[in-house]
Amino acid sequence: MTLVQAAAQAVPVAVPTEAPTVKLDLVALLGTAAWPVRITIGLLVFCSLLVWIIAALKLMQLGRLHASENDFERRAMRVGSVKELFELAESRGSAPGARVVGALYVRGSGAQLERLRAVADRAILTESQSARALMWFLAFIAAGAPFIGLFGTVYGIMDAFVRIGNAKTASLPVVAPAIGEALITTAIGLAAAIPAVFFYNWLDKRVGDYVSELEAAAGEWVALVAEQGEAIELVGKARR
Repeated sequence: MTLVQAAAQAVPVAVPTEAPTVKLDLVALLGTAAWPVRITIGLLVFCSLLVWIIAALKLMQLGRLHASENDFERRAMRVGSVKELFELAESRGSAPGARVVGALYVRGSGAQLERLRAVADRAILTESQSARALMWFLAFIAAGAPFIGLFGTVYGIMDAFVRIGNAKTASLPVVAPAIGEALITTAIGLAAAIPAVFFYNWLDKRVGDYVSELEAAAGEWVALVAEQGEAIELVGKARR
C-alpha cells in the first residue's frame, strides 16, 4: 500500500446531511408581533371578511333583481295598452321595471315624450343607485388594503432596524421575526385587495348589463305611454 492510499484511507469522508426543514408558524410569529402590526393585520382581516360578505349580499340582490325584472318584462311584452301595463306594474310592484312604469303613471300623466323620457331616466337612475349600493366598500378596500399592508411592512422594517441597533448585530435571529411580520402584512393586504378588485369588476359588469336591459325595456314603455297618452288620464280618472 502506497503512502497516498494510506493517507486517503486515514482522512475521514464527510457525509452530507439534510438541511433542517423550516416551517412558517404564523401563530407564533403574530404572537410576538408589535401592537401596530397586530392592529394592521386585524384591520386587513376584517376588510377581507367584509369583501366576501358584501360580494355574497350583492350577488343575491342582483339575482333577485334579474329574476323579478325578467318575469315583469316577459309579462309586459304581452300587454297591448297603457291600462294593462299600469295594472301589471301595480301587481308586480317589487320588479324594477314595475317601479319605472309606476313613476311614468304618477309623474307622466298627460306629459310629452321628452318629459316621459326624463321621468323614466330618473327612475332608472334610482334603480341603478340601489343596485350599486355597498359597492364603494369594495372599491375602497381594493384601493386601500395594499397601502394598509404597506404600513405594516414599513413598521416591520423599522422594527428590524431597531432590533439591529439594540443587539448591535444584523444576524438572522435578530431581523428575521420583524421582516416576517412585515411580509405577512403585505400578503394579507393583497389577499384582501385582490378579491375586492375581482368582485367589484364582476358586480359592476352585472349591474351595467342590468341597467342596460332596464333602459331598453323602458324605451318601449315610454313609447307606448306616449302613443296612448290619453289613456293615462282616463285610467287616472277611473282610479280616483
